[in-house]
Amino acid sequence: MRNKIIPYNSKLKEYARHLRKNSTLTEIIIWKLLKNRSFGVQFHRQVPLVEYIVDFYCHELQLAIEIDGNSHEYKYDYDICRQGILESHGLTFLRFTDFEVKKDIFSIEMTIREKVNELSELHP
Repeated sequence: MRNKIIPYNSKLKEYARHLRKNSTLTEIIIWKLLKNRSFGVQFHRQVPLVEYIVDFYCHELQLAIEIDGNSHEYKYDYDICRQGILESHGLTFLRFTDFEVKKDIFSIEMTIREKVNELSELHP
C-alpha cells in the first residue's frame, strides 16, 4: 500500500500533542473504533498535514477523518477550503458531526469500514 508522507509545518507538532492529550468525548469514541488496526490499517490521532491538523489519519490510505464539533460551527467555508487544500495532496476525507458520533456510531463504523475497504482495493 502507498504511504505518501505529506509535509507539515513543524510548529504544529506541539499543538497536535496538546490536542491528543485533550481529546473531546467524540474523538475518544472514534479513537476506540480506530486504534489497534481494528480496520486492518493504522490510524493516528491529531496529525499535522501541510498547515493543518486532522483529527484522524491513515498514512497507508491517505484517509483523513474529521469530527465536526462545536469548534466547527460557523466555519463551513474555512473547513471546505482546508479540506480542498488537503485533498489537493491526495487525501480522501470522511467527515462526521459530533451529533452523529453520539447518536449513530454503528453507521459511522460501517461508513469507515466501507471507505477503508474501497481505498484498500484501489491501492493494494
